[in-house]
Amino acid sequence: MPESQTPATELTSQYVAQVTGDLERNTKEQERIGVEIEALQEQLRALQHDHTVLVNMQQALGSASPATKADPATAPSVPHQASAEPKQSKPKKASATSVKKTASKKAVTKAPSVKASTAAAKPTLVELIRGHLEQESEPRSAAEITAALTQAHPDRSVKTTVVRTTLEGLVAKSHAHRAKQGSSVFYTAAAASEPAAAEPQQEAVAG
Repeated sequence: MPESQTPATELTSQYVAQVTGDLERNTKEQERIGVEIEALQEQLRALQHDHTVLVNMQQALGSASPATKADPATAPSVPHQASAEPKQSKPKKASATSVKKTASKKAVTKAPSVKASTAAAKPTLVELIRGHLEQESEPRSAAEITAALTQAHPDRSVKTTVVRTTLEGLVAKSHAHRAKQGSSVFYTAAAASEPAAAEPQQEAVAG
C-alpha cells in the first residue's frame, strides 16, 4: 500500500504546483490587461474631448456660409419638375437625404454640448499630466507625478502604472520628453525643452 500511495502524492503535488503557477500567471495577466484598459480609456476620453472641440469648430465654420449650401439644393429642383415622370423620383430621394442630413446635424449638435460640459467639469488624466509637466521646471518621475496629482485631485484614483503608460503615450506623440538617470526614468514637457534647443541654432545663425 505505501508504494501505491507515493506516486499518487507526487502527482497531486505536481498538479498543485502547476495550478498555483497557472493562477499566478493568470492574475499577472489580468493586472497587465487592466492597466492597459485604463490607459486606453483615458486616451479614449482625450480623443472624445478633441472630437467635441473639432465638431464645434466645424459647426462654427459651416454656419458662416449658409447661402452657398442652399443654392445647390434649390437649383436642380426646377429642371427635374419640368422633366419626364421617371426623373421625378430623384428630387424625392434628394429631399429624403436632406432630411436625414439635417436630422444627423441636429443629433451632432446635441451630443457635443453634453460631452463638452462633462469634459470641462472633469479634465482627463492626459490633460492633468501635461499641465503638471508644463508647470514643473525640473524632470519628474511617474511616481512623483502620481503623488502630486493624487494630492491635487483626491477625488480621482490615480495609479502609477496608468500614469507611466500615459507618459509613454505623450512621449510617442512628442508631447513630452523622456530621460533615464540610472535605473530611474524622468519626464519633462516638450514645450519647455524646445526653446532651449532652438537657442544654439539662433546663435549659430547670428554668428
